[in-house]
Amino acid sequence: MSGDVLLLRLSDDVTSMHELPDDYSPEPLGRQCDVLAAVTQAVPEADLSDPTWGDLSGPDWSIEFNIGSEDPVDSIMLHIRGSGDDVLGPVFRLAETLRCKVLDLSEGDLINPGQTSGWHAFQQFRDHVIGSAQ
Repeated sequence: MSGDVLLLRLSDDVTSMHELPDDYSPEPLGRQCDVLAAVTQAVPEADLSDPTWGDLSGPDWSIEFNIGSEDPVDSIMLHIRGSGDDVLGPVFRLAETLRCKVLDLSEGDLINPGQTSGWHAFQQFRDHVIGSAQ
């Protein structure tokens, strides 16, 4: 089970997903080679041996990068597992390097550095589900 966030390019004036029209299509992040270079710049320790599906491991967490094979790359889905708020550092470094925003799919809206409520809510939900399954 992972907490999922989506990195996507939105204009600077967009502060909420609720502001976007239903037919909105974000600008691509860029050519796949440029996106991979940006990921390597933001998180050099990431394993991109499979350029469509990268991986980054921290002390108590991991992030899988679903980059896909489309060129240009429209967005990157991050599947986050583990615990600890330090996992959000690489997420926001990626967003800054790619000049994009972070959509927290557990809360359904954009998040900024320092916002941990969605990540905490996911961890509580996960721990509850896993605990009740044992």
